[in-house]
Amino acid sequence: MNFYVRDQNLQELLKDKWNAPFAEWADSKLSQFGAKCASDIDERAAHTDREGQPRLIKYDKMGDDISEVWLNEGYKQTIKETYGAGIVGYLHKEIPELGRKGDYTYSFAQGYLLSQAEPGFYCPVTLTMATAYLIDHYASEELKEAFLPHVLSTGEVELFEGATFLTERQGGSDVGANEVKAVYENGHHRLYGEKYFASNAGACGVAMVLARKEGTPEGTKGLSLFLVPWRNKDESLNGIQIRRLKDKLGVRAVPSAEVEFHGAKAYLVGEADRGFYYMMEALNLSRVCNAVASMGIMRRSLNEAVDYAAKRNAFGKALIQYPMVKDTLVKMTVKQEVVTRVVFDLVDHFEQVARSPDQATSSEQVLNRLRIAIMKKETAEQAVNFTHEAIELHGGNGYIEDFVTPRLLRDAQVLTVWEGTANILGLEVLRLLNKFQAHDLFTNSMMERLDRVNVLSEEVSLVVKAVHEFTSYAQDVLVMTQDAQTYYSKTLAEKMTKIYEATVALEMGGKGDRNQKVAELFVRQLFTEEAPSEKPLALSYADDILNESKVTT
Repeated sequence: MNFYVRDQNLQELLKDKWNAPFAEWADSKLSQFGAKCASDIDERAAHTDREGQPRLIKYDKMGDDISEVWLNEGYKQTIKETYGAGIVGYLHKEIPELGRKGDYTYSFAQGYLLSQAEPGFYCPVTLTMATAYLIDHYASEELKEAFLPHVLSTGEVELFEGATFLTERQGGSDVGANEVKAVYENGHHRLYGEKYFASNAGACGVAMVLARKEGTPEGTKGLSLFLVPWRNKDESLNGIQIRRLKDKLGVRAVPSAEVEFHGAKAYLVGEADRGFYYMMEALNLSRVCNAVASMGIMRRSLNEAVDYAAKRNAFGKALIQYPMVKDTLVKMTVKQEVVTRVVFDLVDHFEQVARSPDQATSSEQVLNRLRIAIMKKETAEQAVNFTHEAIELHGGNGYIEDFVTPRLLRDAQVLTVWEGTANILGLEVLRLLNKFQAHDLFTNSMMERLDRVNVLSEEVSLVVKAVHEFTSYAQDVLVMTQDAQTYYSKTLAEKMTKIYEATVALEMGGKGDRNQKVAELFVRQLFTEEAPSEKPLALSYADDILNESKVTT
C-alpha cells in the first residue's frame, strides 16, 4: 500500500500546480512519504493509540515538579521522519536539491498523506506550522535568529516543535475573556495564569501565547502575542507547569494539557495591540490544516471501505457487487475526489494571501476567510460521515479495534471541534457577509469561473440556478434581526459550500472522461432528484469511477 500512488486524483491535480523540476522532485518525495505513511507510520499510530499514549511525569524522585511528557519511541521516530521531510521547514527555507522554497500545496499534500495514518500527530505539525508563520512574519530579527532555525529544522539542528495557546477556562471560544497576564519584571515580560486546552504541551520547544499586558483594555484588543520557550537554556522549565493531560476520545497521539504559567519568561511578538489579529491569521492556517486532516480521514475511510467490500463475500458474492454497496462507494468516491480538488483550490488562494498578507486586496482576504470557514465546516462533518459509512460497510468488524475504522471515527470527531465548531464558523460567515458583502464577492467569483466551463452545459445551468437562488436567499436573511440571521448562518454556509464544490467539480470535468462522469454525477446528486430507473446514473458510471481493477486486495 502507498497512499500517494493509490490516489490518482491527487497525483493528477498536483501536476497542474508546479513546474517540471519541482513536480518531478515532489512526485518522488510524496511517493516515498506515501509508502512510509501506509506502513511504518500507520503501525506506530496504532501502537500509540492503544498502548503508547503520552504520559505526564509530574514529579521526579525528589518530589520536584518536572512536568515532563513521556512520548513512545515510535512516535518520536514519526516526528523525526515527518519534519525531516520538510512538512514545515520547506515552507520557509530552501530545499537543498532545488535551491528554492517549497509551498503550501506540497506541505498540505504531505499532511493529507500523514492524516490517513496519524491525524493526531498532524495536530503538532499544524501548531508548528502556525508557530513558524507567526515568527517569520511578525517576530523581531533577534527572535527569528534564535528560534526560527529550530522550528524549521529538517534534522540539521535540534527541532523545536511549536504550539499555540489560546483557550482558557472562562473564555473558550470567547477569546476576549482571556485573563493570562503579562507582567513586566526586571527587563522581561513574565506570564501568570492558566491555559486550559493546550495541545502539544511538554512536547513543544516554543509556544505562541496570547496574554494581557497590564493596563490594556478588556476584550481582544487588549491581547498581545508572546513567544514562550518551554525550557530555559539550562534545560530547566521556564516557569511552566502541567496540571494534567486531557483524557481524549481520539487523536491520542497529541498531548493536550492544562498548563500553568508561574512567571514564564516571554518575548513580545509584533505590535502589542495586534496579538489577537496575528493569532487569527495563524488560526486560518490551522483551519486549512484541519480541512486537510479531515480530507485524509475521508480518503482512508474510502480506501478501507472499497478494499473490504472487494474482499468480503456475503451470500455468494463480493459485497462490492451489490448495487446498494456499489452506490455508497461511488458516492463516497465522488465526494472525496471533489472535496480534495476544492481544498487544494482553496490552498492556491490561501498561499497568495499567506505569503504577503499586507499586499493582498481586501476582497482576496475576505474570500480567503470565507472559503476556509465553509470548507473547514464541511470537511470536518464529512470526515465523521465517511468513517460512519466505512464502519457500516464493514459490519460488526468495523466496530472492532483490530480494524482501523474505530480509530478513524474517534480521530475524526475532534475535527468538528478544533479551530471552531460549526456554530462558530457560521457566525464567521455571517460576519463576513454583513461587514464585507462576502456573498456578492463569492457569487461573482463563482459566476466568472462557471462562465469558463465548456463541458456539461446542463449541469452548469443547474449550478448557475443555484447561485441565483442563493443570492435571493442571502438577501432575505441579511435584512432579518441579528438573532434570526444567526439561525440561518449555517444554512448560508452550506449553500455556498455546494456551489463552491459544484463549480470546482465542473472545472474538473473538463479533464478527461472519468472526471467528467464524476462531475456530472456530483452536480446531479446535489441539485436534482433522480427518477427511479433500471440503471441509475451512479450504477451506470460505477465501473469507471470505482476503477475496481486497481483495488488493493
